[in-house]
Amino acid sequence: MDRREFIKKAGIAGIGLSVPTSLHSIVHASDDVNKTSIVVATGESPSKITRAAVEAIGGIKRFVSKGDVVVIKPNIGWDRLPEQAANTNPEVVAAVVKLCMDAGAKKVRVFDRTVNEARRCYHQSGIADAVKKAGGDIRHIDNRKFRTIPINGKALKEWPIYSEIIDADKVINIPIAKHHGLAKLTMSMKNWMGVMGGSRDRIHQKLDQSLVDLSMAIKPTLTILDAIRILTGNGPQGGSLDDVKKMNTVIAGIDQVAIDSYGATLFGMKGEDLGYVRLADRAGLGTMDLTKIEIIKLSL
Repeated sequence: MDRREFIKKAGIAGIGLSVPTSLHSIVHASDDVNKTSIVVATGESPSKITRAAVEAIGGIKRFVSKGDVVVIKPNIGWDRLPEQAANTNPEVVAAVVKLCMDAGAKKVRVFDRTVNEARRCYHQSGIADAVKKAGGDIRHIDNRKFRTIPINGKALKEWPIYSEIIDADKVINIPIAKHHGLAKLTMSMKNWMGVMGGSRDRIHQKLDQSLVDLSMAIKPTLTILDAIRILTGNGPQGGSLDDVKKMNTVIAGIDQVAIDSYGATLFGMKGEDLGYVRLADRAGLGTMDLTKIEIIKLSL
């Protein structure tokens, strides 16, 4: 099935596709986000809608080449089960690992600097087993591998960042959409806190600007926002199923500001309601105004 036929059969609501011609990885990503598309895919199977969203944004081979070392950054920060929506859905992560392997990636590495005890987080989230079965390489953070890099931002001038994300050929960000007591919501841009070393709580004093500074330095090749289940309250850790809402949705694209702006709508908010999204838009990191974004909707 060719791409045009796929789009037609998938039931896209939207007109055409726009994929920037220059796709790069961390620190080297394209700054041209004047024209952007995001794909919003819904359906019962997390794996199928993830694959469909990636196909509709241009296919995995637009992002991953044969021989690439790929880093996938999910949220694995909490000792919670998938049903509690504190971590990225394991089926979404596994689908992306498999796509990268099928595209000829040399290695697909998955990791996160957890908040709760790492072994329990990796196991309880279901991500460790899912990644292994998909052929990926999942490891705990090694504190010896943090390397201080210049950020040159308004709030962050430099910070220790995990070296494996710096050295990767391609970086794919797969956050979960959920409530956060301080930031209001945590999605794409805030997910980069999981590759920060040092005392991360220090950035809470200027959280919004710090997230923008960090996101200006770490620019993913592709972002896939997991909204299979969203955590609507008591985040980021959650715990009660009463705070979980099943959306059966993933959002894929290149512009992490646009994705976070759209993600806010899942909670009855707008991108402009989030301080870091407003600042990122103002800094030219991406596009907050959804009327300027081509939104391609798939229903499977």
